[in-house]
Amino acid sequence: MNPQNGKLSILEKVGYGAGDTASNIFYQAFNIVLFYYYTDVWGISPIVVGWIYLGARLWDAINDPLMGIIADRTQTRMGRYRPYLLWLAIPFGLIGFLTFASPGLEGSLKIIYAASTYTVLGMIYTAINVPYSALMGVMTPDTEERTILASYRFVGAFSAALIIGATVRPLANALGGGDEVLGYRLTFALLGGLASLLFIFTFLTTKERLAPEKAGADTRVGRDLKILLKNTPWIIMAFAGFLTLSNVAIRAAVTFHYFKYYVGDTGERYFWWMDLTSFFLSTGSIAFIVGILFTNILRKKFGKRNSLIGMTLLNALVTILFFFISPDNIAVMLIANLLGSFFAGPTPALVWAMYTDVADYGELKYGRRTTGLVFSSAIFAQKMGLMIGGVLSGWILGWVGFVANAEQTPGSLMGIRVMFCFIPGAFAIANGLVLFLYPITEEQVLEMEEELNARREARESGEGAIQPQ
Repeated sequence: MNPQNGKLSILEKVGYGAGDTASNIFYQAFNIVLFYYYTDVWGISPIVVGWIYLGARLWDAINDPLMGIIADRTQTRMGRYRPYLLWLAIPFGLIGFLTFASPGLEGSLKIIYAASTYTVLGMIYTAINVPYSALMGVMTPDTEERTILASYRFVGAFSAALIIGATVRPLANALGGGDEVLGYRLTFALLGGLASLLFIFTFLTTKERLAPEKAGADTRVGRDLKILLKNTPWIIMAFAGFLTLSNVAIRAAVTFHYFKYYVGDTGERYFWWMDLTSFFLSTGSIAFIVGILFTNILRKKFGKRNSLIGMTLLNALVTILFFFISPDNIAVMLIANLLGSFFAGPTPALVWAMYTDVADYGELKYGRRTTGLVFSSAIFAQKMGLMIGGVLSGWILGWVGFVANAEQTPGSLMGIRVMFCFIPGAFAIANGLVLFLYPITEEQVLEMEEELNARREARESGEGAIQPQ
């Protein structure tokens, strides 16, 4: 392929999307399953779970930016970012399995095991997902193709959400034969193997095309960090990402609790092989995937920024209105979930396409492309959102008197409902308002693309180096 024509094959797009299926097998497990697994299956106090989440995410303050810096300085014959998909595919699947393996420990040993495996899983997730995310920025210079690639990515991501939502509880029940601990252990053994295979498939089907800087280029870490902190669009996107994942994390953490204790899902079959919770999650994932398919249509009609703001605020409205649905009105609950998920569908693809624009902005303005650092710091900001969501979930449940596997008080039920509706809705509204500050227009994106392509052609022909504006 000519590096400047920018067009990718269907196989390469599908291969790239498969990588986010791999990532999201455990990312969705973080969001949807793990909090419930710790509190109701393994019997850890929700307040302790909050502290586990806090400790793991504080370590990410070092781990995430460091991984971006390392990835930006990696040079191999396989590329700068792709090799990590091969090197870490099997460790990623293995530690994911161990996180849900629960080896019969009690007391403080149980807490130490949970904290250790969760922290290591977060580290390996970062080490493989940062290069994977940055890979999109060097596969093609074409902004439209990147948006399409991001759509494939998030079809892959929410295919994983569909897998987790539709299969984890039924599989755990079937494989465990009534033993939830055994059921979750065997289920995540299968899912860990699948995640490893998918990352290897992504490695085999993708290619890096935007050449790294020549040997001898300025690779000072301090310079890269200063450039990043001067990048106003990155600061806005990082803050928006923090708010987004705070919203997602706190709602996802109590989804199982909401249906188990408020709606009254006892785990009995509701539709086909799924109980009500699994059906709710899987149909929401399908609506999300349908929403993703409209990403490029929205981008062309309204631009990435305006589309992201609109979809975020519509999703916030549906999330808040969910509070007023009675627990026996399942049909309305499912319809509201379909609407909210559809509105949310285009947002991740738009966000990650905008991050490639942010990387282009930094290269154009400061003469240095730090794609890995842009994406790793973005992932760090999002993990801080996950931390806040997870910590708040644990602490609020403890504060309202939640007791696992027992009848809940009116206060604890109200706490679960507020966490499922009002708090995530408030985070989503704040996110939409912050995005109004994002300064890069679609016209500027096209101008940046043209200028950077000209610079790269000059660099490849030896006529000049990239110079800041």
